[in-house]
Amino acid sequence: MEKLESHRVLFCIGINQNFMDAPIEEMKQVWQAFSQMIQNIHELPGLNILGIMDDDRLQVGAVSTAPWMAYIMADVPDIETIIAACNFFRTVPVGDGTYKLWKYCKIEARIGRELVVPE
Repeated sequence: MEKLESHRVLFCIGINQNFMDAPIEEMKQVWQAFSQMIQNIHELPGLNILGIMDDDRLQVGAVSTAPWMAYIMADVPDIETIIAACNFFRTVPVGDGTYKLWKYCKIEARIGRELVVPE
C-alpha cells in the first residue's frame, strides 16, 4: 500500500441548541469565536484548506448528526494536525472566555485520501 503524503479531511461542524437559545449578542460573540477558529485552522503548519461550505440554506436549527451545518475540506499532513484542528473547539474562547466554542457547536473529522479518477 502506498504511503500517503497527506490526509484529505472533511471537518463536519454542527451547531447545537445552546447557540439557538442564545441572545443575539451572545450569537455574535460565537460567530467571532467561530471566525477565530477558522483562522486558527488555516494557520496550522502544512494544512491546506480546499474549501468551506455552509449548509444553512436548506437546513435550519440545531444539528446533532449528518447532514452537518458547515464543512471544511482540507489536506492535512498528519493525525496530530487533525487533532489540533478539532481541539480549537475546546480552546477558542467565546466573549469574555467563560465558555469555549464547544458549548455552541461540535466538530467531527472524516479522514480519507484524495480520490484520483483515471482518465
